[in-house]
Parts: sequence; C-alpha cells; structure tokens
Amino acid sequence: MKVHLPQFAAVGIMLALSACGSHQNDSANKSAETTQVQAQVVKIGFVAPLTGPQAHYGKGYQNGVQLAIDDANAANPTFNGKPVKFELVAEDDMADPRTATQVAQRILDAGVSGIIGHFNSGTSIPASKVYSDAGIPEIAMATAPTLTQQGFKTVFRSLTSDIQQGSVMGRYTVDKLKAKKIAVIDDRTAYGQGLADEFEKAAKAAGATIVAREFTNDKASDFMAILTNIKSKAADAVFFGGADAQSGPLAKQMRQIGLKAPLISGEMTRSDVFLKLAGDAAEGTIASMAGMPIDHMPGGADFEKRFKARFGDPEIYSPYGYDSTRVMIAAMLKANSAEPAKYLPVLASIQYAGVTSPSISYDAKGDLASGSITVYKAKAGKWEVLETIDGAVK
Repeated sequence: MKVHLPQFAAVGIMLALSACGSHQNDSANKSAETTQVQAQVVKIGFVAPLTGPQAHYGKGYQNGVQLAIDDANAANPTFNGKPVKFELVAEDDMADPRTATQVAQRILDAGVSGIIGHFNSGTSIPASKVYSDAGIPEIAMATAPTLTQQGFKTVFRSLTSDIQQGSVMGRYTVDKLKAKKIAVIDDRTAYGQGLADEFEKAAKAAGATIVAREFTNDKASDFMAILTNIKSKAADAVFFGGADAQSGPLAKQMRQIGLKAPLISGEMTRSDVFLKLAGDAAEGTIASMAGMPIDHMPGGADFEKRFKARFGDPEIYSPYGYDSTRVMIAAMLKANSAEPAKYLPVLASIQYAGVTSPSISYDAKGDLASGSITVYKAKAGKWEVLETIDGAVK
C-alpha cells in the first residue's frame, strides 16, 4: 500500500535531509580547519636590504629563502608526529646598521624561532648581539671576520669569510696576475674594509707593494681624486672592497682617466648590475665569489630550473639563502622542536648536503668548516669562470 504524504510533509523531510547534509559538510569542514589550525606555525625571520641600491641582492636572497620554506612545507614536516608549517617573516634593514638593530628587535617581537640574514656585515654585526641576547640562532650572509669573532654561540655564516676570500684573492693577484704594485680602495663598510684588509695582508705576504690605500663610502659616485692619485703611483692592479653600486662607476672612471690597471674585487662586484653600470669599462675586471658557479654546484642545475620557474633567473645569493634556510629547518626537524635552546646544538654540529655544497657544517665559531672561492673575469658583457680555488687560509 502506498502512503501519500502531504506536500508540506515531503518538503519538510527534504529540508531536514538537506540540513543534515549541510551539518555533516560543516562538521567535515570544521574538522579539516581544526587539523589545519593544529599544525604548529614556526616563523623564520629574514632581514636584508629590500629597498635602495642593494635591493637586488636582498630580493634574490629572499626568494631563495622563500623557495626553501615552500619546499620544506611540501614535504609535510612534523615535530614528534605533529604537523608543522614554516612561515617567512621578512624585514628591510636598508643596509643601514642603525635600522638593523631596530628591525632585529621588531622581528623578535613577531615571535620568530630563527633568523636568516642579515645580508651586510655592517648590519649583521650589530644585529647579532640583539639575537644573541635573545638566544635566537642566526645564519648571516655577512662575510666580515668580526661577525664570528664576537663569541656569540647563536651566529653562523652562509659564505666563506673575508679572511678566506681576501687571502685567496691577494695571493691570486700576485701569483697569477703578476701584479707587484697594487692600490687598494675600500668603501669603509664592515664588509668592504674587512675584505680589503685581508687582501692587502695576503698580497704583501706574496711579495707585492701596496702603493696606495684609499677609501670612499658606500654612497659615493665620484672617484676621480682617488684614481688620479693611484694613476700617479703607476699601480698595475686596483683592488676595491665594496658593492657594485660603487665599483661600476669606479671602473668607468678608471678608463676615463686612462688608468689601464685591472680592477679586482669581491662577490658584490661579481653581478650583472656591475656589468650594466660599468658598460664597456667592465671588460677585464676580476671578481671573486664564495663557492662554485651554480652549474658546478651539487644541486645547482635542479635548483636553477625550479627557481627560474618561480622567480626568474637566480641572483648571486639565491642558492645560499636556500641552503641556509634548509639547514636551519633540518636542525629543527632533527631536534623535533623550534625552540632555540633545543635545536641550536643540532645546528652547531650539523652535516647537511645542500645545493651549494655536498657537506655544509660549521666550526666552533660558526664559520663554514670548508669552502672554495671562484675567480671570474668580465668578458664581452658576461662573467667567465677562470678557476675555483680551495678557500683554506694559508
């Protein structure tokens, strides 16, 4: 026998079923949301110049860090079986030491568990005390020896120090380029002066004479007075410690006054920006860079492909930002904690196979335990590899 329900009763049943289904969907959504909320959020701080003349360094560095965080999250990381999500907190220190300490405190107030950066030595050194006082680990791009000579147990380095790079380039300039009378210029930043000091020390030890030691600043654009003095000393090589915003115009002005000695510099000159700023005057410039060319790095080809798909061509510091971040995250995962006191000892003793090196580890001061220096020459608007040299100090 068929039972005929009144129309309003049928409608009521349909509404009830719909409400039930809606309730189940809401419950499922809330359950998924709860699972997502339960994932522990771990904030990783990043500080570099993101505005101003050094912004191209900082942005390429940041993109490497972001890719590392994205890759780590894609692997569904956990602490003791519980889900973890890493997030980037980025700040701009404008390459200014005073701003750096203010930013350091602000990023600590945001609740970060570790810091990637700062980029410059002049900003990393004052900021490192702020992080040390808070017990927060920092892996900085800075290369000035002072950074890791302060005795802070929270400080680590992404690149070989200026002692290593300056030492290699001082010997290279004398032994390979046969320069005997060398002029040295620095921009009076912690990075530029530190690199120039180490270069001078090594060049003298190799038998060269320093015929002039000049200085400028990291905002300068007119170097004619300095270069005129150097020309009068008949220097057969000019070393500059500083960034491409200065070395580009410097190279141009060297050629304008007929100074034919080659310009030699560090990794902040080994950039496409330098080539653009210097134009034809870039030809013959020698510049060093910590580590190997990206196509020689253990994971360079894969990194470059994935980075390019996301951000375009990698900048000089992109792979180092990536590796530093993966190293810090690896230490946290091994310690099953983002608490600095728990993962810091793991970070200090880590052995990590990265993009830039098959074995990243640190010595007791936080310097890289090993590293190489690659020497490049500007030729026809591009950087050509001359050779890669063991970065050990001799």
